[in-house]
Amino acid sequence: MGLASTDWLEQVNRRLETSSAVERIEFMLEQLLGNAALASSFGAQSAVSLHMVTQVVPDIPVILIDTGYLFPETYQFIDQLQSKLNLNLKVYRSELSPAWQEARYGEQWRQGKSGIEVYNLRNKVEPMDRALNELKTDIWFSGLRRQQAKSREQLPVVQGFKGRLKVHPIIDWNNKTIHEYLNKHKLPYHPLWHKGYVSIGDTHSTRPLSGDMTEEETRFGGVVRECGLHVDTLSGL
Repeated sequence: MGLASTDWLEQVNRRLETSSAVERIEFMLEQLLGNAALASSFGAQSAVSLHMVTQVVPDIPVILIDTGYLFPETYQFIDQLQSKLNLNLKVYRSELSPAWQEARYGEQWRQGKSGIEVYNLRNKVEPMDRALNELKTDIWFSGLRRQQAKSREQLPVVQGFKGRLKVHPIIDWNNKTIHEYLNKHKLPYHPLWHKGYVSIGDTHSTRPLSGDMTEEETRFGGVVRECGLHVDTLSGL
């Protein structure tokens, strides 16, 4: 498809900012020719995007990046939603196993910001780029929301991202809207949500929300918020 022009993106975002989430999905699919995919972390509230997008495109590829360090409850949640929603799941991983990485590099998530960034690049960014390229993805649907972090507060509904279009149908939703959608469609939260986890990633770098913590501080001790999947910059391994 190629990257859309700035003028086109501005026009589309003006139109879609006041549209519903489903209208945003339908508009992008109707107006543009190309392959679409939905990426999901199967985190706390992921059932919303998984349900909503697959109601419009039942067989859309659903990309899961498996670091090998997800919670047992996450793998069980994946199985539950795959069965319930009949997901066309596409699982991608680093080409180097977790055990081999630890033998070669140690526990990089304990090695400060630079170690975390390299860990994320190897285990999340590279597998995601490979997935999007192999699936020839032109439109990437993502469940990001502005409420989740300061780094996401200014995100538009649609953005140009690494030569494709990245679409955030529920970008302006809040936790109340999420809760109402889950209840309406009888969809589950991630099992760890009920134990205080609001942002769920790897076992070694995810903590439940407590005290005066922000949501950002529940991941990687607050050292980094974005794992690199949603940042259009890369550095070498």
